[in-house]
Amino acid sequence: MSKAKNNLKTLDQFVDEQYGKKGTKKRDKFEKGYESFKLGVLIQQARLERGLTQEELAERCGTNKGYISKIENNIKEVRISTLQKIVEFGLGGHLELSIKL
Repeated sequence: MSKAKNNLKTLDQFVDEQYGKKGTKKRDKFEKGYESFKLGVLIQQARLERGLTQEELAERCGTNKGYISKIENNIKEVRISTLQKIVEFGLGGHLELSIKL
């Protein structure tokens, strides 16, 4: 039983092993992809919580359903100005950005 316990890894340990330590090229690429994916999921969750379809959200922020779908599915990167429109006009929220060093 203690042997099985020793094989357990934290998520940070797993990511370090699979993608290298923070600051390496492979790890940076992985983390950038994760952040893009996370943004699409956050938009989708907020849209669904408000009971909106992709088409309704698109209409509210002046874009089209296909564009919203591409953002939610991590196919298209979104400009900050467009993200602000989606969050504020489409979802009725407030966009906050931060920089971590």
